[in-house]
Amino acid sequence: MGVEPIFDARNWGAVPFHFWSVVFFVFGCMVGSFLNVVIHRLPLDQSVISPPSHCPHCRYSIPWYLNIPLVTWVVLRGRCRNCGAPISLRYFLVELLTGAMFLMSWLGFGRQSAAVAIVICVVLSGLIAATFIDLEHYIIPDEITIGGMAAGVVCSLLVPALHGEQTLLRGMAQSFIGMAVGGGVIYLILRLGKMLFGRQRVSLPEETKIVFGETCVHLPDRDIPYEELFYRRSDVIVLQARTVELPDRCYRDVVVRLSPEKLMIGDDVMDPEQVPHLEAVSSEITLPREAMGFGDVKFMAAIGAFLGWKAVLFSLVVSSFLGAVIGSTMILLRKRERASQIPYGPYIAAAAVIWIFAGPRTLQWYDRLMASLVQQ
Repeated sequence: MGVEPIFDARNWGAVPFHFWSVVFFVFGCMVGSFLNVVIHRLPLDQSVISPPSHCPHCRYSIPWYLNIPLVTWVVLRGRCRNCGAPISLRYFLVELLTGAMFLMSWLGFGRQSAAVAIVICVVLSGLIAATFIDLEHYIIPDEITIGGMAAGVVCSLLVPALHGEQTLLRGMAQSFIGMAVGGGVIYLILRLGKMLFGRQRVSLPEETKIVFGETCVHLPDRDIPYEELFYRRSDVIVLQARTVELPDRCYRDVVVRLSPEKLMIGDDVMDPEQVPHLEAVSSEITLPREAMGFGDVKFMAAIGAFLGWKAVLFSLVVSSFLGAVIGSTMILLRKRERASQIPYGPYIAAAAVIWIFAGPRTLQWYDRLMASLVQQ
């Protein structure tokens, strides 16, 4: 109840509605500037606070007057003032997108509740950061997913109207239900996908050298961390190798099988921890894979914590549809190979945004459509 006086509609209504529209847009652009720091640094395990904003090329510390959202990028034409190196268009787009999303949140929820509008802005910030990180690095950091779960529960407790509830405990209960459904349903899909599509056969040019390092497998076109391959103890990498080179011995024409706990080269069995480096020559490798990453499970749980179980089921269906349409289109346009990795987080985020601004109305339209079809 302590937050109610702060967000009393009479206090906010004392100022013209569209004054707050401008405030939300400007503040959103400022938050977008911070999200750019998060998107760049979080996957690299760098602090998002220190050092202050700087050019990634020349390390020039950017003064405040050259760090004005949207304006600075346009004035400097997307280049560092100190060294002239290009600054990615992504910085401008994230600032503009965040400002637009904050404005939409106020226009959509401001008349109903300023508190709900602000919490929705928090959700949108997380969705934007997760989308751009997943697109670039194929991960969604725990700071966003697990942190989002915690923030969702707290926000639902303080602002139960987020779930259409009146009491603090009912709001928090809806958050826990949404989190359980979000994490549980996606986890079941992950397990089912593992059973059905748990292996990926990758064809390689003849005489391709495959290097197994301490932390990842090095293929000609990419490096794959073991943590992305080994989800279960039974996961295994398999290849028919023409030659295998270890630091102390060599093999010819053998099958190599590598699991989290065992390395088999022909009939020899070894401890992977004792083999820091292995090179093999082969024309094909079979990799374990997931239908989606475990980060997507935690991401959907965080969305459920904020938006509830209906949003989770809606986002699951819509994200699957978006993924199928966009993925198929990219394959037809030959922008992506069938076996290439496609991050699923952006589709989940897009579906959650659709739910936030149009989900309940979409469900009502669907119910009316089904009712009319049944009557016919």
